[in-house]
Amino acid sequence: MISSDFNVILPEILLAVFAMLAMLGAVYTGKDKLAPMLVWVTSAIFLALAAWIGTRQGGDVTAFSGMFIDDAFARFAKVTILVSAAAVLLMSEGYMERRGILRFEYPVLVSLAAVGMMMMVSAGDLMALYMGLELQSLALYVVASLRRDNAKSTESGLKYFVLGSLSSGLLLYGASLTYGFAGTTHFEGIVAVASEGVSLGLLFGLVLLISGLAFKISAVPFHMWTPDVYEGAPTPVTAFFATAPKMAAMALFARVMHDAFGGAVGDWSQVVALLSLLSMFLGSIAAIGQTNIKRLMAYSSIAHMGYALMGLASGTQFGVQALLVYMAIYVTMNVGTFAFILSMERDGEPVTDIRSLGMYSKREPGKALAVLVLMFSLAGVPPLVGFFGKLYVLRAAYEGGLAWLAIAGVVASVIGAYYYLRIVYYMYFGEDREDALDGGRSPVLSGFLMASALIMVLGVVNLFGIESAAEAAAATLVN
Repeated sequence: MISSDFNVILPEILLAVFAMLAMLGAVYTGKDKLAPMLVWVTSAIFLALAAWIGTRQGGDVTAFSGMFIDDAFARFAKVTILVSAAAVLLMSEGYMERRGILRFEYPVLVSLAAVGMMMMVSAGDLMALYMGLELQSLALYVVASLRRDNAKSTESGLKYFVLGSLSSGLLLYGASLTYGFAGTTHFEGIVAVASEGVSLGLLFGLVLLISGLAFKISAVPFHMWTPDVYEGAPTPVTAFFATAPKMAAMALFARVMHDAFGGAVGDWSQVVALLSLLSMFLGSIAAIGQTNIKRLMAYSSIAHMGYALMGLASGTQFGVQALLVYMAIYVTMNVGTFAFILSMERDGEPVTDIRSLGMYSKREPGKALAVLVLMFSLAGVPPLVGFFGKLYVLRAAYEGGLAWLAIAGVVASVIGAYYYLRIVYYMYFGEDREDALDGGRSPVLSGFLMASALIMVLGVVNLFGIESAAEAAAATLVN
């Protein structure tokens, strides 16, 4: 029995063992000299694990008395997490090495965060949920302040730690109330109790759990950490925050709502719909005045989490499918966008002011076109893939009886289009600056930018098959 349990969590065990061995090996040998090689090795391991998990068969399997669930939903989320983490690591290596901030701890901490994320999306119990969440969070607190000699980076790590601790407290209090009124921490037991009627105590537990999870996806009103942390953290770390952890937290949110409170959709649907509404509008409106592209992308992520929550708020199987499709597309768009942000340099120094992009298309027409595609896709302009992502969640909200939320989503999307189109305006019609950006020196960053833009164009054919994979994943979660 124990051996079969360990077989189920073998990918997580292998990744955790690798992280610990890499840390010990680096400490006792070349330390930071080994960091570039360690980045490439870690990325290769992420991609190998993603390929293995993606081809694993066997339906729904549980381990450790139901605390760990390996199903199609978890596998979809894990593949997205590992591929995006590998992409961000590869993008980071040259950027961080040129600035002397590439430490051997960076790929190790990203590996441990990935283990936590994989645990999160497979959690079948409140204790397993918290273990995964804290393993991810502790690693992210450290990487946020990786640039130790920079006040902004240190401040961002401290803010993230303090506010993250508050959200963990909310989550734990919600878990304790849920345990007290349901008599179990297992999702199976909680859903059985909730199906018979949600008591006031259980409702308070549910609301506190939602609050803790909303912080992790930076949904309004638990978004306050996002702009400061995105701006202060080293740009490769910001790129990581904007991709894999968002997918993990959103998948965990869906897992808790459907696996633990699936029999009480009416009790949480309106709460999630409100979070969705507030996030869409605050993210879209607050980004309008931003000139720092990292802060702009922070507010963009808040708005996009609002759109994704529309799928969850519908409370249906199609809603979960729409959420997964949307998140996979969102992560792909962000990888390409941050590849471009990482390449924004002047005299070898990073630049984050969007006004520095004046007439960028004249100097780098290919890159400017790729960024235009990504900005249009983020804005949801047809016929790019980003449009189909939004169409999915809008349809899910409408079919789930939330037509008002779908209409609000369209309005917020129109407002949000302004700040994406402003970047395009600067690149094609802005003032031609004397202090122009350097030409791109990194083929890795250019490759990720172009690949992401091509996916946004070519994916309109069949979304590269993620529709069917998301449908199978949703079917295992909502039944």
